Amino acid sequence: MRSPERARLTAALRSLKERAGLSLTGLGERTPFSKSSWGRYLTGEILPPREAVRELCRLAGEPEGRCLALWELAESESSGRATQAPPPARPETAPKPEPEPQPGKEPEEGPDTGGPAPPRPAPPATTAATAATATTHRRSWRATAVMAAVLAVTAGGVTATVLLLPADRTPDDARRPPATGTGTGTGPPPPRCQGDACEGRDPMNMLCGIGLDTLIEHRTASGAHLQVRYSPTCGTSWGRIWDTRVGDRIELTAAGPTRSAEITDALDATAYLYTPMTRTAPGTLVRACFQPAGQTRREECFEATVR
Repeated sequence: MRSPERARLTAALRSLKERAGLSLTGLGERTPFSKSSWGRYLTGEILPPREAVRELCRLAGEPEGRCLALWELAESESSGRATQAPPPARPETAPKPEPEPQPGKEPEEGPDTGGPAPPRPAPPATTAATAATATTHRRSWRATAVMAAVLAVTAGGVTATVLLLPADRTPDDARRPPATGTGTGTGPPPPRCQGDACEGRDPMNMLCGIGLDTLIEHRTASGAHLQVRYSPTCGTSWGRIWDTRVGDRIELTAAGPTRSAEITDALDATAYLYTPMTRTAPGTLVRACFQPAGQTRREECFEATVR
């Protein structure tokens, strides 16, 4: 049974994969880890290496602090260190017993009290409750430290809402890197490219998904959803599909080369899949074609003009 810590990490990694707009094949080509390894990481079958988490954060343009903190929690739970008992505490040195009075001798009396000398107070004993409390504190120190790291990153401006969102359906804004101040305001960051510089690049990584328009939105005969998005700021358009099956394909043509994306595995079919961007100016005719899997299904094409 997977731990809650593993489930939270898996959900965060799947969201980053959607933001990066890459298939398992794409992840295998752009990282030192294979396509099959990414499949196991993103389904929670095995815990990914720390370096794999860092690579996915890099591809998605996500600060790595929050995901690495989640990885620490999951790795600590998986290895058993979160509940591992520390070595037993060294026993307290028992106080030396007071010498007993010799038989036949009476206790000495004080010169003025007329009675026996008062007994000496016994040293305090360590209680079982105190020892148990100390052990509990030692066991939880690692989990507390890692959770503090999560809270510290969250306080720094990185949202943790992704932990509560479904892994396979999140809006564009939830997959976008968090807004960071530029020193003059708190608005969204500027895009990383414009026009020809965006040709063939990923719309989420380039921050072109802010302030976009939807040119085309359609549900295909096979049940898949298709959209064409346009960014006036970046001067580009791209397509995306979801509710798909393995083998489904989308092609987008505007002013530049035709851009395409294909569902290559079951994990792609549970998420949004984006085409690379193509430069698009006002007045450009944009054409999107959906090619369903299987030879018996017919291609569906849709057109719209950028205004």
